[in-house]
Amino acid sequence: MSEQTEANFDIERRTDATVPNLSRRVLLTAAAAGAAGFAFAQNPARAAIVRTDIAKLPPYGNSTVPSGIRSRAVNNGNGLTVHILEAGYEAAGRPAVLLMHGFPELAYSWRKVMLPLATAGYHVIAPDQRGYGRTTGWDDSYDADPDPFRILNMVRDAIGLVYALGHRSVAMVVGHDAGAPVASWSALIRPDIFRSLVIMSSPFEGAPSLPFDTANGATPPRPAPSDDELDAELAKLNPPRTRGANDDMLHAPQGLHAFFRAYYFYKSADYKGNKPHPLKARTAQEMAQIPNYYVMERDKGMAATVAPMMPSAAEIAACKWLTEPEVEVYATEYGRTGFTGALQGYRVRRGADPKSIAEMHTFSGRTIDVPSMYIAGKSDWGVYQTPGAVDKMQNSACTRMVGFHLLDGAGHWVQQEQPEQVSKLLVQFLQGPASPNAKL
Repeated sequence: MSEQTEANFDIERRTDATVPNLSRRVLLTAAAAGAAGFAFAQNPARAAIVRTDIAKLPPYGNSTVPSGIRSRAVNNGNGLTVHILEAGYEAAGRPAVLLMHGFPELAYSWRKVMLPLATAGYHVIAPDQRGYGRTTGWDDSYDADPDPFRILNMVRDAIGLVYALGHRSVAMVVGHDAGAPVASWSALIRPDIFRSLVIMSSPFEGAPSLPFDTANGATPPRPAPSDDELDAELAKLNPPRTRGANDDMLHAPQGLHAFFRAYYFYKSADYKGNKPHPLKARTAQEMAQIPNYYVMERDKGMAATVAPMMPSAAEIAACKWLTEPEVEVYATEYGRTGFTGALQGYRVRRGADPKSIAEMHTFSGRTIDVPSMYIAGKSDWGVYQTPGAVDKMQNSACTRMVGFHLLDGAGHWVQQEQPEQVSKLLVQFLQGPASPNAKL
């Protein structure tokens, strides 16, 4: 984060006695959590617990949040003061719906579907997740303790928030992009709380498998290529490709507003070059078919990758799903917080992280047995960026998947690009398979 950004925070700092090897390279795996491959440059070890007084910040959303949605902060009992948007809060006793955003997004990303869900009779809750936006209590240093960002603690974040708001369960949890694994693991681990699930963009493959019957001679499964092995193969391509980038987003030469405009455009249906299709395997040759915003050219940062994709003034004016004032919300919030906290989850949920895998092995063989549905845009490469994930989700990970929807006119930002279609599907799901009267 810049000195200017740090000046906007009221933080508690402590200096660790040991400075880690700053030469180590950390890559962030898009396939592991379903968003974008980014990496940040190492900084000297420090801890900076974010204690922003959000009451002193400008009103959330730069006057673009629809009337009927309010913003407030809630202690979740797990170390965070969680900033949330909520709708349908006026009447007590409504069943809850929890919406988990992705990267680089915010609670704000759900603004277009919250009121239709509230109108259908639900208390709709959209938090800024740990590391994002106006939620405080997390460590924003690069070398922060990674454990709070691991999946089990992210599930605890969700449970604590739900309980703090007076709900023992939620009728539906929805996760988009990096929010999809949080929502999916929540439904897998605590189906008594998270009574149905909607996965958006990032398919859920299920809990990792443990070797079985090896004591009796069964051959252990061949491990998938490690991140480092895949990176080495990508580097051999012409031109060389990589899944990592340096911390150039916050200081993008084109400015944060232009960065977000180009990035959102490039991954949307507005960019006609997005023609996703299934990949055969997790190999360099197959992964190289993915656009540069997922598998970038080697030694090229994300800011430089998306800069040539900046839409024209006419295209920006015609973009009704993301106006210039709405882009500025993202630029303002990320300009204040930086990206480090938002990216911590990728560091610890990457496919080769041994501690995260060990945690998830606890649930090996367990499936998601609550009603579930999948929604994504037809132009979203997030559907296929992890080869085989869609099939695993439909055939083994989710035992009661009642819908699989790829929507016309939408890329990666499906709930923002096509909010009417998404809202209709969510309400139908809640009133059908996910209704309280449906057999669980």
